[in-house]
Amino acid sequence: MAERPATRREFLYGKSAAEALAALGGRPALPPAATDPTRAACTLTLTRRAMACEFQVQLVTDNQQNDTPAGLAALDLVDELEDRLSVYREHSEIRRLNAVAQTEPTPVAPDLCELLEMCDRLHHATGGAFDATTGPLSRAWGFYNRQGRLPTENQLDQAMQVTGWRHVELAQDDRTMRLTKPGVEVNFNGIGKGYALDCAAELLLTEGVGRFLLHGGRSTLVARGNRPGGEPGWGIGLRHPLRPQLRLAEFSLVDSAFSTSGSATQGFTHNGKRYGHLLDPRTGRPAEGVHSVSVVAPTGAEADALSTAFYVMGWEQAQEFCEARPEVGALFVLPGKHASRVAVRPVNLPESCWRQLEGF
Repeated sequence: MAERPATRREFLYGKSAAEALAALGGRPALPPAATDPTRAACTLTLTRRAMACEFQVQLVTDNQQNDTPAGLAALDLVDELEDRLSVYREHSEIRRLNAVAQTEPTPVAPDLCELLEMCDRLHHATGGAFDATTGPLSRAWGFYNRQGRLPTENQLDQAMQVTGWRHVELAQDDRTMRLTKPGVEVNFNGIGKGYALDCAAELLLTEGVGRFLLHGGRSTLVARGNRPGGEPGWGIGLRHPLRPQLRLAEFSLVDSAFSTSGSATQGFTHNGKRYGHLLDPRTGRPAEGVHSVSVVAPTGAEADALSTAFYVMGWEQAQEFCEARPEVGALFVLPGKHASRVAVRPVNLPESCWRQLEGF
């Protein structure tokens, strides 16, 4: 029987990503949204439903009249990107590309071409653990519509035949994409929220807004500048995967992005065995051996994609990846020696960036 569908955002604690936790020292990461325009500096919070989750913009502002339009424009941009990049919308740009590129090289808009090239780089850098062609696998396992089911070996084999970034040809000079096998499709489910947050952040910076925290579904965040009061970093909390009413760790983000992936709350059980929703594109089967992975990276797109890729890769391979790329850090939450315990394994995370809470 399928369990209640949920999402990885449930790893983040509280009503919003910033409210989720107290910052280091027990103070709230963000004060309540202010409405008094005469205050020297206050927090403006704007939210909107997009990409099947809540997107939130939190701005530290001393001029709400000027900064509110910028915040709304950032959310408008997220809407526009969803309309172009979602495989769930029949009229979207990526749906059109997936259809036309089956027969011939198809021109791609410059920004979409950059996103495809990022998918290509991340695919190769992670040894195939990140793959933007896993839609057929998600359908085979029932995760595409959040139902969850055990596929037959024949169904799994058929899905694997049309899964694989090797079937995507990108011509950078011509800005074209071609799919070399019928049935292959590109989707941005593993990177789209992070990419949208990056675009929203760039828009805010262009409009002169330099202090903000953005989140998509509470699982992927982008932070810039200092939080209210001028203290460095924005406080983010990580849920305990086995005891979700508790916080396991706290992070302080400074001009960086953060994303968490885990399948503790999304999946199904069949004949006593649990199957999580995070699939290894190299095997076609759910990845195992990890409770959750949180990634701190320069951009939301990288953090979004790498948190899922690291979950698939496992601790040792992800550690090698991070050691070769000092700009990327990760926190693995692994099964402990006892069923009720967990093991926390950081890599490339300075003490100023995070701390594990006592008792875990």
